[in-house]
Amino acid sequence: MTANPPPSHLSTPGLVDSHIHPDKTSWGGAWMSRRPASTLAELIENDRASQFSFDLSVEERAFALLSHAVENGTLAMRAHVDVSPEIGLANVEGVRAAAERLAPFLTVQIVAFPQFGLLTNPGALDAMAAALDAGADLVGGIDPVGIEHDLHGHLDAVFGLADQKGRDLDIHLHDGGETGLEEIREIAARTIAGGRQGRVTIGHAFALCDTSLPSLGRTLDAVAEAGIWIATCALGPDPVPDIDLLERHGVRLVAGSDGVRDSWSPFGTASMVDRAHLLGYRTGAMTDADLERVFRLASTAGGEMLGLPEIADWSGADSGTRLEFEAEHVAQLVVDRPAPVRVLRDGREVPRG
Repeated sequence: MTANPPPSHLSTPGLVDSHIHPDKTSWGGAWMSRRPASTLAELIENDRASQFSFDLSVEERAFALLSHAVENGTLAMRAHVDVSPEIGLANVEGVRAAAERLAPFLTVQIVAFPQFGLLTNPGALDAMAAALDAGADLVGGIDPVGIEHDLHGHLDAVFGLADQKGRDLDIHLHDGGETGLEEIREIAARTIAGGRQGRVTIGHAFALCDTSLPSLGRTLDAVAEAGIWIATCALGPDPVPDIDLLERHGVRLVAGSDGVRDSWSPFGTASMVDRAHLLGYRTGAMTDADLERVFRLASTAGGEMLGLPEIADWSGADSGTRLEFEAEHVAQLVVDRPAPVRVLRDGREVPRG
């Protein structure tokens, strides 16, 4: 009787979660029962109510989630962390403390995120400025029209704060339709005018997912010219982009988890292999090339966005920063979704547990 051959070991670049909310997670704590919500405003109000109901601290919950992400191969992430007059700096300080406990294995960029409004929430802009002095890295934003009802006022505020503090921007944009595309073109114009090419990200950008919109093509061209990154999460019923179309226009795309088991959704694992699988499934990936592409969006593309050459310019199986899987091929890896058997950063192996 012939013994089965040992599993093949596949080495890959490290994974990057380019859009995640670790301060909102219930990971590591008791089960959270979610309240129904059918609109973005209702989801945000549910989120606001949950912020002060957790038994565990932000640091404890974020550390539990981030630790799990690292064990599953995530070596860097862009973390959107709520800042408001009610919350103050507590969430930024908690996520930063959790991230520091995982150094040197995990790089975390924190976005100061005005989830509950900026212009519509008095004191929020001052809280954002304070957060950037207390451990946040980037300036965040939230639907200038849909939430703030003032396209130019909101963008004046966030771009002005970015200029004042010398920071990059990462703006949530759920607004759809031609309104959403108009917002995106305005962000692109301001990006170019300020010489910020390559330093601005738009999260979700649902309007870019609607191929029926007349101005989609010129909006994609404007995004590409501005070097804006688009972060997609393939979450639940949310729209997903036509990846082929974005690539033809030269738009750079990355992938993220978004919320992981928070008040918005009971789902999420913080595994970017899982997220690549979901993105491939949602976008109809079929060929090996399709599956390899969604893996790149969850790894090297994110490394480029975050400015991490050891991931973006991965040198191969001999690299000191790599993941090892029991798999034959990246396409198989994306479909089967195994956890890595080894995770290494700069030659140091991540200890289990």
